[in-house]
Amino acid sequence: MLTRQQKHILLKFFSLFSVVRGYNILVVVIAQYLASIYIFAHDKPLKQVLFDVNLLMLVLASSATIAAGYIINNFYDSEKDLINRPRKTMLDRLVSQNTKLSFYFVLNFLAVVFASYVSFKAVLFFALYIFAIWLYSHKFKKQPMTGNLVSAILTVTPFFAIFIYYKNFELVIFAHAIFLFLLVSMRELTKDLENIKGDLALDYKTVPVVYGEKTSKLMLTVLVILTIISGIVITLFFKIGYMYYFFYLSVMLLLFFLLILWKSNKRTHYLILHNILKFIIVAGVFSILLIDVSVVLNRL
Repeated sequence: MLTRQQKHILLKFFSLFSVVRGYNILVVVIAQYLASIYIFAHDKPLKQVLFDVNLLMLVLASSATIAAGYIINNFYDSEKDLINRPRKTMLDRLVSQNTKLSFYFVLNFLAVVFASYVSFKAVLFFALYIFAIWLYSHKFKKQPMTGNLVSAILTVTPFFAIFIYYKNFELVIFAHAIFLFLLVSMRELTKDLENIKGDLALDYKTVPVVYGEKTSKLMLTVLVILTIISGIVITLFFKIGYMYYFFYLSVMLLLFFLLILWKSNKRTHYLILHNILKFIIVAGVFSILLIDVSVVLNRL
């Protein structure tokens, strides 16, 4: 049996894990490594990629920056989250705001330390990334359109760091990036619909608050169409092995997404839509393995 103090420490750990979205960071780490192996450095031996210390430092810097970003975002959105996610907020509040801010600065410092191992350019890259995340949380998040666009860009930025490192400018990389960017943009707009109650209460100028739910749904419909077209283009014009199964599944799920979207009028409906998009994104990460099932065996 755990003592009361041990239980308290354990709860605080889970609280901090919840604040930094540890599960999301794990997915990003896996995605960066799979993208490096199968897309960015597909011509290099597997061991050379896996045991590349520079790549590891870039992944660690990305993870630390993202974790810090979730903390500062949680700090600025604490009142709004109390309205939209009361249960999660109660767990998050087990760790004081001062402790969160301390972790925020420590994580950003570690990110710069990790980046410094790679190069001075990497330090500049992550310094700008850290500043951009803070600026988004402090200012841009409350602005319609701009907030969604900046959020989507910040989400794909960790992959841009790997892209720059390997200097691989193949067209297929940009095609995958566009597909991911569109999905993330859809997720951000869906989150705005999901959180409209808290945004209205605290005067956040999001797209649904400023332009209404109908306009938001029309924008989401356009994004769904563009995402489907992007997925079809990838399957038709690029060699992606068995990954085409993922894009077929994505198209079906996005059509289902549209069907639910125009019948949605409650937060629970938008939460379902949000989870559909999260599933597509996570499934896309692991479906990278399908590009070439034998690649691991051939490159050991």
